[in-house]
Amino acid sequence: MTSTAAVREPDAVTRVPVALAERSYDILIGSGLIARAGETIAARFPGRAVAIVTDETVGALHAPALEAGLSAAGIRHHRVTVPAGEATKRFAMLEEVVDQLLGHRLERGDIVLALGGGVVGDLAGFAAAIVRRGMGFVQMPTSLLAQVDSSVGGKTGINSRHGKNLIGAFYQPGLVLADTDALDTLSTREFRAGYAEVAKYGLIDDPGFFSWLETNWRGVFQGGRDRVHAIATSCRAKAAVVARDETETGDRALLNLGHTFGHALEAITRYDGARLVHGEGVAIGMCQAFRFSAKLGLCSPDDAERMAAHLKTVGLPTEAAAIPGGVGDVDALMAAIAQDKKVARGRLTFILARGIGQSFIAKDVDAAAVREFLGEELARR
Repeated sequence: MTSTAAVREPDAVTRVPVALAERSYDILIGSGLIARAGETIAARFPGRAVAIVTDETVGALHAPALEAGLSAAGIRHHRVTVPAGEATKRFAMLEEVVDQLLGHRLERGDIVLALGGGVVGDLAGFAAAIVRRGMGFVQMPTSLLAQVDSSVGGKTGINSRHGKNLIGAFYQPGLVLADTDALDTLSTREFRAGYAEVAKYGLIDDPGFFSWLETNWRGVFQGGRDRVHAIATSCRAKAAVVARDETETGDRALLNLGHTFGHALEAITRYDGARLVHGEGVAIGMCQAFRFSAKLGLCSPDDAERMAAHLKTVGLPTEAAAIPGGVGDVDALMAAIAQDKKVARGRLTFILARGIGQSFIAKDVDAAAVREFLGEELARR
């Protein structure tokens, strides 16, 4: 899908380019982008029909405005609705989406538009990647987590009983439209969960951004310039990494800070959003990554305490003990970690830290050390 780069966006829109040669695209961040999506898509991708893939919750909130804009721009469109929640990322729902895309007679050059959070974006993107060997794809993320992370970079996929995101493809969108107004419809819990991914960018390699968040996090939650700044900074950070390492053969793995531990916790809780949502798992996982780093003598315990204190201040969980119903035993957690995508030839890989803003890829981590650490974590109260 080739976008029309010369199209001028409204002054209030912040544009973040993702430089991937012929697969380059823009992330547009601003107010009112859902209602204006019809004119944006018509200008950049003329003559395309659109299939909106959304979930029941987001569709009720935002699809009418999107559809009105598409109709006003003369764009043929259809809506495909899936259930809300992580359990939707499975083969049965992928088959349903694919069947509807084909049933609506959408052609290879037409657009699959993901309207929703990370679940919808991952599912719709994977469908776009495989239907007719690759359709057009536009991301319209409506959660903070999706706007700063999952909608950018081309990771798509579904879950397996063996673990999270183990089935999928790298498939870049042609455009990302991040409407900041959509975030006002999120619950506090959902927004906090997305904030964990925002904080992650500071913890990886931008200590100045993390310090800015410690001072300005209330503005991010309230909206306005601070929110746009946090989203744009996060997107620029991810875009830079993706441009260097599109398919995660090198330093793109840094974006998984906290995710090895976090994904294991999600698997243990069977992706039950009432107990744990992805961003909460990431928050706990990042705290565990820093505590494990401190245990190994890689970073100061003060840094581990500082980053955990900030996440706790904004209302995020920082320990596995905070998960309702518990997370089982060390054996169960180790089994879940062994299914992580970063495991190579049976060797464990973690993203660890030498300090705030000093994360690195640690390969061949001693499993016995991880086991001992998890035992200590499960004893924390």
